[in-house]
Amino acid sequence: MTGRGVFVAFEGGEACGKSTQAARLAARRNAVLTREPGGTALGERVRAIFLDPATGHVDGRAEALLVAAARAQHVAEVIEPALAAGRDVVTDRFTGSSLAYQGHGRGLPVEEVRRLSAFASAGLEPDLYVLLDVPADVAAVRLGEDRDRMESAGDDFHDRVRRGYAELARTEGWVVVDGTGTPDEVEAAVFEAVSGRLHR
Repeated sequence: MTGRGVFVAFEGGEACGKSTQAARLAARRNAVLTREPGGTALGERVRAIFLDPATGHVDGRAEALLVAAARAQHVAEVIEPALAAGRDVVTDRFTGSSLAYQGHGRGLPVEEVRRLSAFASAGLEPDLYVLLDVPADVAAVRLGEDRDRMESAGDDFHDRVRRGYAELARTEGWVVVDGTGTPDEVEAAVFEAVSGRLHR
C-alpha cells in the first residue's frame, strides 16, 4: 500500500520568493506543485478577480470568503486526492495566508478566519509551513512599479501582514528561512530545514 503524501505550504509577504522555492522543493521531492488562490479552474478565476487592480476595493470579509471558496475546491480537487494517492504536495500559500492577510492585514478576527479556512479545507492542514522572511525594503525593490491589487495595498498593510506572519511562525512552530539570499542559497536553506523537520 502507498502511504499518505506529505503536505508542505510556503508562506510569506509579497516578493519573498515563495513561488520559486515552492517549485524547487516540489521538483526535489517529485511533488505536486500548486498555488492559492488557484490550482483549479475555479481557483484561477478567483485569483484573476482577487489580484486584478481593476477589481478595486474589496471588503476584508469578501476577500476571506473568495479565498475560502477557492481553497475548498483546491483541497477537494487537487490536494486531498494527491495526498491520498501517496503524492507529496507543495503549495504556494494556504491557510497561513488567510490568517496573515485577511486576519492581521485586514483586521478581521484571526480565529474567525481560521474557522472559515478549516471549514473550507475540511480540516486539512499542512504537515509543515515554511515562511520566507524578507524585509520590506528588499521586497519593495523586487516588486518594482507594476503591482497587482494586493501588492499595491500599502506599506501599513504589508507591515501588519509581516508582523502577523512572524507571530504565526513563533506560536505555531513554522520553519522560518531568510529569503534575502540568492535563489540557490535560499533553496539550500529550505531543503535542509524541511528535511530535518520531516525526516524524509
